[in-house]
Amino acid sequence: MSERVYLRRKWLNRIMLGLCGIAAASAIIMLALILGYTLARGIGAMNINFLISAAKPVGEVGGGMRNEIFGTFILVILGSVLAIPVGLMAGIFVSEFANPKVATAVRFAADILAGIPSIVVGVFAYAIVVQPMHSYSAISAGVALAIIMVPIVARTAEESLRLVPNSMREAALALGITRWRAVVGVIIPGALTGIMTGIMLAVARIAGETAPLIFTALGSQFGVQGLLKPIGALPLQIYHYALSPYRDQQQQAWAGAFLLILLVLGISILVRWISNRKHI
Repeated sequence: MSERVYLRRKWLNRIMLGLCGIAAASAIIMLALILGYTLARGIGAMNINFLISAAKPVGEVGGGMRNEIFGTFILVILGSVLAIPVGLMAGIFVSEFANPKVATAVRFAADILAGIPSIVVGVFAYAIVVQPMHSYSAISAGVALAIIMVPIVARTAEESLRLVPNSMREAALALGITRWRAVVGVIIPGALTGIMTGIMLAVARIAGETAPLIFTALGSQFGVQGLLKPIGALPLQIYHYALSPYRDQQQQAWAGAFLLILLVLGISILVRWISNRKHI
């Protein structure tokens, strides 16, 4: 290789590494700007009363988002209860039992479902749950969030299960146990770290969803009145307060946005911790 070619490749390598470094720095700076700006705008309303007080009537100063924070946790739990079993079973089926054609079709369907805009999911949940029940409710919101979660859990579970060495499958079957028992007792525990990571990522995804809740949960100023009644949620309240003409509610919207970012950030840190445990 001539010296000229070597120098050209060397400089090209440096340029590409530099571009990669710039892209990584841009992502970090963008995250820092979002966090900093959101905190700066919402710091005035971020206090203990914001966390433990209910929202005040329109025009009154003060109050908080206690009911909305509690409602968000309820909706996330509902969505997880509905989505995790379906997603896990779909991932197990594709990874361990489906023939190649069926597996390809299921993967394609999951990828398409994951790419559907969340507002379309909200409209769909409105049509199949809200209209037949003649009421907005926490259940309908949970169904909408579960639809968003299922493909994420299914795809991550499948990929995690496929990373388990075939030798473990063969060893389990050689002991004379059934294939299903081998999956439950050997393969799933071997992929548990990846499965948990996927579940946490799916939870982080639905925690900040707003569009589906507009068509399903609707929102409520009266706290949790039951799973068959409208329910408040942090993203919904942020949306409503951000459109409010009152400065105090606008500040609370920024404070709620910062709290939501902290929630997603905490889940992301938990995901990294779970992932790193696999290598310990």
